Amino acid sequence: MTNDNPSTTRSRATPKRRNSPGRPVGVSNLREKILDAAEVDFADHGYAGATLREVANACGVTQALITYHFGTKHSLFEEVFLRRATKISEQRLQMLDELASNGANPSVTEVVRTFLEPMLRLRRTPGGRAFIRLHARLHMEPPEISYKLRGLAYGESTKAYVAAFQKVLPDLPTKDLYWRVTLMVGAYLYAFSDTHRLEVLSEGTCDPSNGTELLDQLTAFIVGALTAPGVGVAQTLR
Repeated sequence: MTNDNPSTTRSRATPKRRNSPGRPVGVSNLREKILDAAEVDFADHGYAGATLREVANACGVTQALITYHFGTKHSLFEEVFLRRATKISEQRLQMLDELASNGANPSVTEVVRTFLEPMLRLRRTPGGRAFIRLHARLHMEPPEISYKLRGLAYGESTKAYVAAFQKVLPDLPTKDLYWRVTLMVGAYLYAFSDTHRLEVLSEGTCDPSNGTELLDQLTAFIVGALTAPGVGVAQTLR
């Protein structure tokens, strides 16, 4: 979107009011407000269940205004998802680069933690928790919606992590590695998505709201899975 260009004959301090769903003052804040409301609606109801009318009501604007700024519901969904997902991917790549630049060979644990920490930081915010619920739902959305978004957001960073794990786990067969990286994604999304199943199952013994406990337990689980013998080796040991 382009920025406002008020007429040179009119003061910027007193912009002309519009009755139509055009671009009002504070458009950046308004877009974020719409994206925040849409994020919660998509997270709670999924793509099919969410409506532009509900989003409009939640943030106090007209449905026409949402259509003006974002076009279709599908376009709004894409922007909601990519707004946070691309930042997570960028942070992961940056942390992975910093780990590699230290000179020493990183451990499996260090690589796993760089993968988890950006999402854990996001989880500490209300908007981040809504995004994680939305992210968990993405795997249940139709392929024409989900495949493109996952590729746009995580294609580069996922390949970088596969390469990083190949370096620290050179004896693990490639087939097993891809399985385990995919299962790692499923494990962290479930653990971060606030289903409250763990509290019920453990009768309060476990506290997934404790970020340190969550990160330590999840890291230990993923590292154990990644470093286990390859499937072919494990079968011969039975």
